Amino acid sequence: MSAFVPTRTDEPSREKLLHEPHSPPPTRRPRHRIAGADVSASIAVFLIALPLSLGIALATGAPLQAGLVAAAVGGIVVGYLGGTPLQVSGPAAGLTIVTAELIQRYGWRTTCAITVLAGLAQLGLGFVRVARSALAVSPAIVHGMLAGIGVTIAVAQLHIVLGGIPHSSVLDNMRELPAQLAGVHAAALSVSALTLVLLLAWPRIPGRMGGLLRKVPAPLVAVAGASTAASFAGLSLPKVDLPSWSSHALAALPEGPVLGLVAAVLTITLVCSVQSLLGAVAVDKLVATRPELSARVGRSDLDRELLGQGAANVVSGVLGGLPIAGVAVRSSANVQAGAVSRNSTMLHGVLVVVAALLMVPILELIPLASLAALVMAVGIQMVSLHHIRTVTRHREVLVYAITTLGVVFFGVLEGVALGIAMAVAVALHRLTRTRITHDEQEGVHHVHVRGQLTFLAVPRLSRALHLVPQGAQAVVELDGSFMDHAAYESLQDWQNTHTAHGGSVELIGRRSGVRIGEPTGPVGLHLDGRGAAESADCRCHPWTAWRNHQCEIPESVTSRDGEPGQAQVIATDDSEEAGAPGNTGAPGHTGAPGHAGAPGHASATDGTGEPHTVGGLGKRDGTESTTGSARPDESGVNGSDRADSLGAGSEVRGMAGGTDGSRPSGRQLARGISAFQRNTAPLVRGELARLAREGQQPSQLFLTCADSRLVTSMITSSGPGDLFVVRNVGNLVPLPGQESGDDSVAAAIEYAVDVLEVRSVTVCGHSGCGAMQTLLNSEPDGPQGPQTPLRRWLRHGLPSLERMSDEDRPWARLAGRAPADAVEQLCLTNVVQQLEHLRAHESVARALREGALELHGMYFHVGEAQAYLLTEEGAEGTDDVFDHVGVADLSA
Repeated sequence: MSAFVPTRTDEPSREKLLHEPHSPPPTRRPRHRIAGADVSASIAVFLIALPLSLGIALATGAPLQAGLVAAAVGGIVVGYLGGTPLQVSGPAAGLTIVTAELIQRYGWRTTCAITVLAGLAQLGLGFVRVARSALAVSPAIVHGMLAGIGVTIAVAQLHIVLGGIPHSSVLDNMRELPAQLAGVHAAALSVSALTLVLLLAWPRIPGRMGGLLRKVPAPLVAVAGASTAASFAGLSLPKVDLPSWSSHALAALPEGPVLGLVAAVLTITLVCSVQSLLGAVAVDKLVATRPELSARVGRSDLDRELLGQGAANVVSGVLGGLPIAGVAVRSSANVQAGAVSRNSTMLHGVLVVVAALLMVPILELIPLASLAALVMAVGIQMVSLHHIRTVTRHREVLVYAITTLGVVFFGVLEGVALGIAMAVAVALHRLTRTRITHDEQEGVHHVHVRGQLTFLAVPRLSRALHLVPQGAQAVVELDGSFMDHAAYESLQDWQNTHTAHGGSVELIGRRSGVRIGEPTGPVGLHLDGRGAAESADCRCHPWTAWRNHQCEIPESVTSRDGEPGQAQVIATDDSEEAGAPGNTGAPGHTGAPGHAGAPGHASATDGTGEPHTVGGLGKRDGTESTTGSARPDESGVNGSDRADSLGAGSEVRGMAGGTDGSRPSGRQLARGISAFQRNTAPLVRGELARLAREGQQPSQLFLTCADSRLVTSMITSSGPGDLFVVRNVGNLVPLPGQESGDDSVAAAIEYAVDVLEVRSVTVCGHSGCGAMQTLLNSEPDGPQGPQTPLRRWLRHGLPSLERMSDEDRPWARLAGRAPADAVEQLCLTNVVQQLEHLRAHESVARALREGALELHGMYFHVGEAQAYLLTEEGAEGTDDVFDHVGVADLSA
C-alpha cells in the first residue's frame, strides 16, 4: 500500500491523543516492565563503558575502582533523575586532565570532596534554571577545550603505551618523549599496537559477517583481544589491580588553600556541566533521526539534566568515584543500539555494579598498556577534523586554537578563560570593523559601506563621501544591520549638502523602514512625500513570520495609487509569480505564500461590497473547502469553491485596492520589485551571474500545482539553479499521445530529462487542491458545462478519480492516520496516478531503464506546514512498491 511518510518528526510539545476524547484512558502499563530493546542496548553500552571506565581511571591516577563507581553511579542516578533519558553518564575523557591535576595537588580523598562540592554547585545551577545559558558558550571554545584535553591525554598515555610512566605536565611529557622512545618496552608496545589495530580494524570488517561481528563493541574486542594475546604469550606486564572494596578510599574533608579549592570546584562544575549539556543536545539530534522514538522520549529537559548530573557527582564523590559527565560515545551507542527509555541507561549501571563485584578476576587480566592505548585513541579522536573545518568556515579558528593551546600549556580553566577573552575580542573586532570604499563607474560615484556603521567609522565615511564631486550622481550602498546616531547624522548632513548643490544621492541598503527618531527611508535616512508614505505602509521584512502578508495601507496612499475602476484584474488559476511566490511583493517581503493580491487569488466585489472568487480555485475567506465528514479547521489556509462556481473564464474588472482600502494597491508590484532590487539582488547577484555564465544545471524536475501557497524554494530549501519547476492546475501530467494531450508539460519533461539530464522528477500535490475539489464535484463523465480551457485541462485528472473509485486498488494514505476527507484522498491518489503517467513518457521510461532517473511522490499539507514523501508499506496486491530509505526512492 502506498503511504506518505513525514519528512520530519513533530515537535514533542505537540501531544497526540492516544484514545478518543470521551473514552476512558488506556490502562497504564506496569512500571517494572523493561523493553527487550532496552536490555540489549544496556548490554552494548556496558561492554563499552567497562574498559573505558578503567582506562580513564588509569589515566587520572585514581584508584581503578573509582572508574567503576563513577560508571555505576552515572548510569543509575543520572539515568533515573536526568532530563535526557538516553544520555549515558560516567567518567568522561574530558575530565581526565582536570582530575589528574587535582589528585596530584590535593590527593585522592580531597579530590572526592571537590567532586561532591561540584555536584552541589550543579544542583544549585539546576534549581535556578540556568542550563540554557551554558549553551551560550561559543562552540569554538568548547571544541577547543576538548581538543586541548585530548592532546594532553594522548601525550600522557603515549608514555604508558611505550612502557614508561607519564609526567604531570604536557611539557614534561614532551620533553621526556625522546628518551622514552630510545628505551621502548617491547611487550607493552606490542600489546598497545594490537589494541589499536583491533580498535581501528573491527568497525571496518566488510560483508555480512562483518555486520554481525560489528555488533560487539570495538573497545571491548580490542581490550579482550590484547589481554588474551598477552596471556597466551606469557608477557610480563603491569595489569589491572583491583584491591578489596573494603579498603576503597572514600571522600574526606577538603584540605588545601581556599582559593585553590574554589577554583578546582569551579573547573569541575564548568567542564562537567558544559560537556553534559552539549551531550544532551547531541542526543536530541540522534533521537530525531528515529521518528518512532522522538514522540516517546521527547526533548531533553536541560535543567533537570543538570540536577541529575549534580546529584550523581555528589553520590560519586561520597562513594569515592571519579567526577561524572555525559559521555558522547556511550550515549551514541545507546541510541544506535535501539534503546527506547531511560531503563537502558539504568540497567547498564546495574551491570557495571555486577561486574565490579563478580568479575574482578577477569578484569585483573587486562594489561595497563592496553587500557592506555584505548584511552590514547579516545584522546586523539577528541581533536576532531570536522570541528576544525566547522570553526574555520565560521572564521573562529583563532578562538579554537587559543583555547586548545591554553588548555594544553596552562590548564582547562585558564585555557577556557583565554578562549572566552579571544572570542570577545573577535566579536568586538567584527563589530567595529567597517570597510568603506569609493569608486567611479561611468560617471556615477559608488560608496560602499560593508559592516556596522558606528561612530568609530565616521571619519573614514566622511573621507569617502567627500571624494564625490559636487553635483555628481552618487550611490551609497550600506551593507550592514546597524547604524548609530553619529553615523546617521553624518550621512544625512552630507546627503542634504550634496543635493543642495545639484547632486543626486541613491541610498541602497538591506533594511527597510528603519526609524531613528522620525520617519526615515530604507537605510535610516529621510524620505520625502510619496516615498515616506510608502515606507510607512508596510513593515514586512524578507522571510520573517508573516500573517498572509496583511499590511495596513493608509487610505491616503490607496487614493493616490488609483481611482475605483481604474485597474483591471484578469482571473486566472492559482499561480506563483516569478521571484516572489504567491506575493506581489511589499517592500522587503519575498516569498510570502498566499498573498491576497497574488494573481492566483484574484477577486472582485459586487454591488454589496462582498468579495467573490473567480474560476472556482480560490476562496476569499481563507478556508479550505472540504466534503463528507471533513472538519472545517483540519486543512490548510486557502481552499476551493464548489464546482458550480466555474465560469467561462471571463475577465473581472474592479478596484485593485478593494472597496475597503485594505487590498493591495496598484503599486504593490512595483514596490515589491523595488524591494527585491534593494534587499535581495545585492545578495544573489554574484550567484546569478555565475549561473548566467555556466547555464542552468538543475538536479531535479519539480512538478507541482500552481497554488500560490506552495513556495517550492521554501519547502525544499533550494535556491537559484536547483529546481526545474513546472506548475499547472492540479499538478497533472497528461498521458502522451492523447487526443487532448498537452505538449507544454510533455515538452518540459523531455527538456528536463534529455537536455538538462536531471537525476530525479518529483510530483508534488497539496492539501485543499481546488482542481481535486472540482473533479470530486463534477459529473461522472467529467467536468460538464461550457468547455472552457480549465474544464478541458481537468479531464487529465479523471484517471486519478477513477483510480480512487476502483475498489480493487488499495488507497494511498498518510502514515499514522487516514485521509481527512475525500478531497485529501484524491490529492494523495492523484500523486500516485501522475507518477504512472510520467512513466508513460518515452524520455522518462528510457532514463528509468538506464538507471539515470528517480521518481518521487510528495504531498504538502498546507495547514500543518508538513511535507510527506511517498513510500511503500509492502502490502500484497499493490502496483506501486517503493522502499523508504529516508529520502523516498521511487525509481522503477
